[in-house]
Amino acid sequence: MKIRLDRTICDGFGVCAKHAPGYFSLDDWGYAALIGDGTVAEGDHDAVMRALLDCPVHAITEIGERRFRAPEPPLTDADDPAEHLKTEENEAEWGFTR
Repeated sequence: MKIRLDRTICDGFGVCAKHAPGYFSLDDWGYAALIGDGTVAEGDHDAVMRALLDCPVHAITEIGERRFRAPEPPLTDADDPAEHLKTEENEAEWGFTR
């Protein structure tokens, strides 16, 4: 993951430095500056994403390709939760009485 900080948008809320102090520092007026080149270590991903998502003016952006998880395989009939659905047709099986 790689991030970018647009200092022209920053309003100095300081939320980024609170969540990820290893990647953001604040100047004397409270405006953020990026520490390093923006490359985020895998272990710090959650903290930096929290800073990115909590920035009230969206001054932090993620750059580069996003890696998505592979989609999960479809459910088989054995795993289908609809197989266990209680309906009028199978009410005798689950003990419903009127």
